Amino acid sequence: MDTSESENGDGDYRARWGIATQRQALHSAPRTAIRCTDRMSPTPRIAFVASSLPEAQSAMQALIAAHGQHAPDAADLIVALGGDGFMLRTLHRYRGAARPVFGMKLGTVGFLMNQYQPEGLLERLAAAQPAALRPLEMEAIPESGSPVQALAYNEVSLLRQTKQAAKLRISVDGAVRMEELVCDGALVSTPAGSSAYNLSAHGPILPLDSDVLALTPLAAFRPRRWRGAILRNDAVIRFEVLDPFKRPVSATADAYEVRDVVEVTVRQSRDITATLLFDPEHSLAERIMAEQFTQ
Repeated sequence: MDTSESENGDGDYRARWGIATQRQALHSAPRTAIRCTDRMSPTPRIAFVASSLPEAQSAMQALIAAHGQHAPDAADLIVALGGDGFMLRTLHRYRGAARPVFGMKLGTVGFLMNQYQPEGLLERLAAAQPAALRPLEMEAIPESGSPVQALAYNEVSLLRQTKQAAKLRISVDGAVRMEELVCDGALVSTPAGSSAYNLSAHGPILPLDSDVLALTPLAAFRPRRWRGAILRNDAVIRFEVLDPFKRPVSATADAYEVRDVVEVTVRQSRDITATLLFDPEHSLAERIMAEQFTQ
């Protein structure tokens, strides 16, 4: 198959592979993963990126020597070498390139990564299954009053900044649902992120193709028995920080933190989609399912 772009541009290449552009993916991506076999050139243009770990850097140089190197904007896909933290940074950094990302684990945590195995890489890419991720959009208003926007593929979390517990008022779609939550914080998680921080906070694991979000308290003191809520993915969640001067709170979208917030609004993006690629036997949906049965 010719790897040159058709007159319709690089979007046509991804369409042959079963991957839509960011805006197309929201409306056209099926709820189950698409098999990519026989839809991809045997010699795709790859952009290799790696974390700063020496083993990741060494592996990247070996793969570049074997397969060549292309800039992300000129590549057909990105291969990321590292852990989950590096994968999230890759999704944020190269969001504008709108390229699918195949990760290989060379870090401490690899839930979003495939196993590192440089042999047979092209065959693995040809057989890879895509998983579409829609990030959360956070708008945080700090004490300075200037709104700050950020995206989160895993979760948006609010955390107390001092020894004082946070006091939060929670509204969903304009209606106050929790007048006062006394806690260490709270988070809103996507299905892809539900097995990360959300699970550590005893939140529910959400199937990857579910149209819901998890709202989970962090060390709730009052009401003590509240375990959180499962919300539709078109819900708009608003947190108001009560007594922000005595009980300051920060808001974090994945790794981007805003300090001293007074109000935070979270919703799932309607027009941004990132695509991760997984080996068929280790799809993201299967990993999320298996995590629910892990002892």
